[in-house]
Amino acid sequence: MSASEPLRQETSERGTWDDVRDLPPSAKLVAKVLEYNDTMTQQQLADETLLPSRTVRYALNRLDEANVIDSRFSFSDARKRLYSLDIQS
Repeated sequence: MSASEPLRQETSERGTWDDVRDLPPSAKLVAKVLEYNDTMTQQQLADETLLPSRTVRYALNRLDEANVIDSRFSFSDARKRLYSLDIQS
């Protein structure tokens, strides 16, 4: 971070589709798949999008930085996380 860049405050504010617009294509695809499916695991997203697991993980990280997804632990398998879209209308 350079001295000319403003400090970005962490907020709990939900993101919008405008925030998704500037993300990589893989993140847009994952967001669209989550829009049509309520909650999915990383493996389910990889199977549905035909993207490699590593790419899905990168897309989920980018979507998380944009505050447009919500993740929680799975009750059936605590090793997995469930992801859902959390976009402000």
